[in-house]
Amino acid sequence: MDPYKLLRVSLNPDGSLTRSDLIPLLPPSDPAVLCQDLPLNPARGTTFRLFLPRQPPPAPKLPLILYFHGGGFILFRAASGPIHAACARLAASLPAIVLSVDYRLAPEHRLPAAYDDALDVLLWLRSQAVDGRGDLPFRYCADFSRCFLMGTSAGGNIAFYAAVRAAALTDSLHPVKIAGLVLDQPYFGGVERTESEERAKEDKIIPLVANDLMWELALPEGANRDHEYCNPMANEAKLLAAVGNLPRCLVRGHIGDPLYDRQREFAGMLERRGVSVVARMESEGLHGMEMFDASKEEELVADVRRFLYFEDGGGSAGVGLQRL
Repeated sequence: MDPYKLLRVSLNPDGSLTRSDLIPLLPPSDPAVLCQDLPLNPARGTTFRLFLPRQPPPAPKLPLILYFHGGGFILFRAASGPIHAACARLAASLPAIVLSVDYRLAPEHRLPAAYDDALDVLLWLRSQAVDGRGDLPFRYCADFSRCFLMGTSAGGNIAFYAAVRAAALTDSLHPVKIAGLVLDQPYFGGVERTESEERAKEDKIIPLVANDLMWELALPEGANRDHEYCNPMANEAKLLAAVGNLPRCLVRGHIGDPLYDRQREFAGMLERRGVSVVARMESEGLHGMEMFDASKEEELVADVRRFLYFEDGGGSAGVGLQRL
């Protein structure tokens, strides 16, 4: 199996990728929500897409979700059709204000570039909370003390490492407060294969050859899959202080996902370090299934709603691993 053909990409002589345009990019428009593309860091050419419910409730103010899409760090954009649709439904259904970050992709911008972009959006959010300029109506209905970092697959990895970095900047981010992490099938790896990876090595969504290629293109040059960006469990001691300061976390996974064992191991690491973890790990399904199965998307939205509004039984740090 040729992973380049599977992922519909080709490697250019300069090290960049040519990506398929099979999935269309959508304009910032949606009948369910107000939508707008905004600049993030002009020096890096980054942007984000803002989703705001058309009729936000007058009170209380809405939580903020900073959303990071999946794609193995190398694929998709905030404007990609399925990602745009997922964020619009989150904003309308929860309801919440969603900022979908169009972070820089590898291999043109290897990790930690995406983590840098995630931190940029947190700092931008703080600037809006403190002395926002321009006519951005979300400021008047946003609860900056209820900011959630959310990501699917590689986006879950980005959300985690953004929170690790932000743990050292709590005072600098005030009045923005990260109230929780929503890590949907977070993308982690390692040199040694897990049982779920071996069992699903020819998975239709993320076979091992594709998994290996995405890490090869995303990690710093010369790094292997036990690098901290890929395998936080193998670098637990290094991450210890930051992990212990994380807010409550929702970790979701599907039993049929090749990455399932790593997601369970990751949730266990957080629990050991005193993080309040709500684990939703018993669902049947495949990696990224929410993008093409409406019932799985409904499960995701319901899980996120319960987590955002404390309907899951979670609370203060250290309450232990839970099942929704």
